[in-house]
Amino acid sequence: MGQVKKVVLAYSGGLDTSIILKWLQESYGAEVVTFTADLGQGEELEPARKKAELLGIKDENIFIEDLREEFVADYVFPMMRANALYEGVYLLGTSIARPLIAKRQIEIARATGADAVCHGATGKGNDQIRFELGYYALEPSIKIIAPWREWQFKSREHLIDFAEKHQIPVPKDKRGEAPFSVDANLLHSSSEGKVLEDPDVEAPPYVYMRTVSPEEAPDSPTVITIGFKKGDAVSIDGKPLSPATLLAKLNDLGRDNGIGRIDLVENRFVGMKSRGVYETPGGTILIAAHRAMESLTLDRGAAHLKDDLMPRYAELIYNGFWFSPEREMLQALIDKSQEHVEGEVRLKLYKGNVIVVGRKSGKSLYSDRLVTFEDDQGAYDQKDAEGFIKLQALRLRTLGARDRQ
Repeated sequence: MGQVKKVVLAYSGGLDTSIILKWLQESYGAEVVTFTADLGQGEELEPARKKAELLGIKDENIFIEDLREEFVADYVFPMMRANALYEGVYLLGTSIARPLIAKRQIEIARATGADAVCHGATGKGNDQIRFELGYYALEPSIKIIAPWREWQFKSREHLIDFAEKHQIPVPKDKRGEAPFSVDANLLHSSSEGKVLEDPDVEAPPYVYMRTVSPEEAPDSPTVITIGFKKGDAVSIDGKPLSPATLLAKLNDLGRDNGIGRIDLVENRFVGMKSRGVYETPGGTILIAAHRAMESLTLDRGAAHLKDDLMPRYAELIYNGFWFSPEREMLQALIDKSQEHVEGEVRLKLYKGNVIVVGRKSGKSLYSDRLVTFEDDQGAYDQKDAEGFIKLQALRLRTLGARDRQ
């Protein structure tokens, strides 16, 4: 397996990463450091400490950290400034969490003198790429251990046998094949595999964990106002909130109104298509509000350039290139565009829909004098449009004349 003295494991405390922990000890003979990140997945994390201790991990080698504010402020919000959607649909909830986890693993490796890092991503998915591109970008010489690409386990039964052999507790609900796999954080939850593998079969209701169905949502709308400054949401209904608190509040509002469900087939970076069911209640509200704020405050050229670049930016995040120079270059452009994106957006949340009903800003570029159908007192001379149109039509007229010959 190679020489490894100490390894930092991304550790959830669940069965799979507990098996990985013991496998690392056996296969590499390495000292293991566990890192468990609270990204708002909604689970109690202290049991992860007890499981790590049960598997022989020293207290000074157990790291459990609340990263929710950093996650939203430094990763989710920069992405939201770009209105990023992968393939026009996916709000990148899993993708955007991986670089932060990778960054902290590398920082912990440096602090503890570890010479390797380890993740629990499979060899078929995107997460292995996201983790490892992050590791290499931040610590080029780091040793990376990817158990799912290395070990000989061929089935769930083999994993269970290994766990029982090493006195790793196996919950009853883990003994059979899981109906689908779940990843969750403060931005979203994603469900993939098993009962969801046939893209022509509707997802069963029990798959949805973060939202009520639109049919069961209230029959009257919920009206909210989101305040923005420099492109970031800073308040709800006039109340200032921290980034993570604000997103959590939007998640509650979206959940209750059936907002944020997406059933999609996406193109993985490794080359295959996969079907997933994603729930992003707060993010769905936030991106609609942000676009409405931009519509009032962002110049046409800047807005259209952002829209041109957004698919490339979203693809970089999806494919794991958060720490790449091209993503940072695009981020600088995007952040420059957000200097005057401030004000308030009023929305109605109703049965799965986010409906913009009002927006205002002290930095607005909207002019009543220019758009009115009434006497505009010389603000716009309509006769100027004739010359403008003729200049725009010049090449079309030239083409038309040639093609009629």
